[in-house]
Amino acid sequence: ARQRLLTIPDSVQHYRGLAFPEYLNPIAWLGRTLDLTNQHRLHSNATIYLPDPSPTLGFFNLSIARDPRPILVHEGVPGHYAQLAMSWMHPNPLRRHYYDSGANEGTGFYAEEMMLQAGYFNESPKTREVIYTFARFRALRVEVDVKLALGEFTIDEAADYLEQKMDLDRGTAVEEAIFFAATPGQAISYQIGKLQTLAFLSAARSQLGENFDLLQFHDYLWRNGNVPIALQRAEFLALYNE
Repeated sequence: ARQRLLTIPDSVQHYRGLAFPEYLNPIAWLGRTLDLTNQHRLHSNATIYLPDPSPTLGFFNLSIARDPRPILVHEGVPGHYAQLAMSWMHPNPLRRHYYDSGANEGTGFYAEEMMLQAGYFNESPKTREVIYTFARFRALRVEVDVKLALGEFTIDEAADYLEQKMDLDRGTAVEEAIFFAATPGQAISYQIGKLQTLAFLSAARSQLGENFDLLQFHDYLWRNGNVPIALQRAEFLALYNE
């Protein structure tokens, strides 16, 4: 039997993939088009809007068309949507409203690894390949983010680098480079957030010993909002390491 990894409350709804509606076509070029609901719409389903499957789709939409599970894990359940929905139910208003990209993206990235290591994709080599490809992409984003911030890459040079190293389509490479140039530090947050989460997990396992409970750990991480992982680590260890 597989170990229970995370408690998903009944109030967390579905994460749906729907056809791209006509009224959103003018902003289709912006890339990912998501409706993850909010604290006032907790009983609404979250939605990702997708173009029709085609071999000419960009990197992410083509990955989804071939195998949606990696993105569903990262962006839907147990990733971003589930984490946000659970944090929006937190009794502390600060935890309902505060947002830290490192906690959010780190948890989404960690969720992929969690499902992978738990064996959920053991019989799906293509899914594992996509997850490893995403992990490689996020590692490359760190270098691109830093070099853009330091002026060592122009946007075109960053796009060229991503296109070459990841065999990306040109549209996705340029879109990524523009976004990273406009939001310094965001691309790093995936990697830093995941590494902080793994360090948190290691510290909890080491300090709690036989009293460590993986389900309890994950429930705490997901339910306590998007506050920094370092703060959650200090709180968790103080609470349970008595």
